[in-house]
Amino acid sequence: MAEVILRPATLADAEALARLARDSFVGAFGHLYSPEDLRAFLDEHRSAQRYRADLADPAKRVQVAEVDGALAGYCLIVLGQGFAERPDPRPRTPVFLSQLYCLPAMTGRALGAALMDWALAEARAWGADAVQLSVFSENPGAQRFYQRRGFRHVADIAFWVGNQRDAEFLYELAL
Repeated sequence: MAEVILRPATLADAEALARLARDSFVGAFGHLYSPEDLRAFLDEHRSAQRYRADLADPAKRVQVAEVDGALAGYCLIVLGQGFAERPDPRPRTPVFLSQLYCLPAMTGRALGAALMDWALAEARAWGADAVQLSVFSENPGAQRFYQRRGFRHVADIAFWVGNQRDAEFLYELAL
């Protein structure tokens, strides 16, 4: 069985993290977008420069999952950030689960569950009263994953990839 290690990401991980982020996003959703929209999104939101900025931001935490020494999954959370689209009552101290991805070949190996456990523990330790995330409306597998952990659908929101608007669900877990 492969060895799995969870650890905080470091600045030295930025290039590998960007590759993992791009590969996992494209593997899950790349077929939905025009090449131009996908390229623009990846360049803006899944670049090594972006992850270096995230890793330097004290309000952000990134945890990676390594399998046999290679990055296989990651989770990025933002302390104190929530969604303006959240109907009242809004949480006072939310944590935004911004990204939780595993390489396509690594799904079903409990990496996502381990990263989710980490995110929830971090949110509780920080004193959050809720964790929020957005999930693609046409991704029932991810929706079931979050629902099993107690998240519930609280609003419909939009997610933009270039010029394409995707229907997303805002999910929230009260802590």
